[in-house]
Amino acid sequence: MNRSRRAVRPRNGARAGPGSRRAVVLVVAVVMTVVGVLLGCAPGTSRSADGKSQIPASASPPPAERASTSPPASAPVPAPPPTPVPRPRPADLDIPSIGVRDLRVVPYEGTTDDRAGTRIQDRGVAASPYGRRGGVGPGDVGNYLVTAHRLSAGGPLRDLPAVDVGDRVFVTAGREVYEYRITETRTTSFRSARSLAEQRAAVPGAPGEKPTRAVITLSTCATPEDDAAGNYWRDALGNPEHRIDKIGVLVSVRPA
Repeated sequence: MNRSRRAVRPRNGARAGPGSRRAVVLVVAVVMTVVGVLLGCAPGTSRSADGKSQIPASASPPPAERASTSPPASAPVPAPPPTPVPRPRPADLDIPSIGVRDLRVVPYEGTTDDRAGTRIQDRGVAASPYGRRGGVGPGDVGNYLVTAHRLSAGGPLRDLPAVDVGDRVFVTAGREVYEYRITETRTTSFRSARSLAEQRAAVPGAPGEKPTRAVITLSTCATPEDDAAGNYWRDALGNPEHRIDKIGVLVSVRPA
């Protein structure tokens, strides 16, 4: 009987089997992992002085953050509109309110009432200067300058002072008719450089201002008014000091 009990009782110091060893290793690994997380030793993290976990400085930001730090693409800048090219050309002038009809307007390179322009006016027609010191052509953006005599050479613009605000002026050039409406009256002094610059400006009365619309300046002498005031001054071409200018703006264009 005693021999049987000794045969089934395990001896002290006997070795554990393979299953027992694997269980011990698994328990140790789990314990070490838990301790590492609690102490902040997990890979890719560190702890600040206050004990909070931090991402290492060398770590790259998420893709969304990298995209947000990229500079925005520049929008294309639209090209400025082309500058209109003046088209000086012969034309015919009609001012119904004073009975002017089919007055020929001759373009020339120069400025208002210079020698070349005066010679054209002496033929009984109107003159229209263009170029650096002149104006533009019919219907063009800028100042379309038209000058003619009031007393001599048949006086085609003898009644220009009677033209009033709102009156219509028609200029026929090529296959188009340009309609202007009178908006104001100005007086120009041939003895004032400033006054002449205002008359010849692309925007009448505003030298240096960039034009945005088409305007017309109809100009003739103020000889009767100057003489009545005792002002007999004349320039080398016989022009009195003052001229009467009627300013109009383009309101429509139609086929001739």
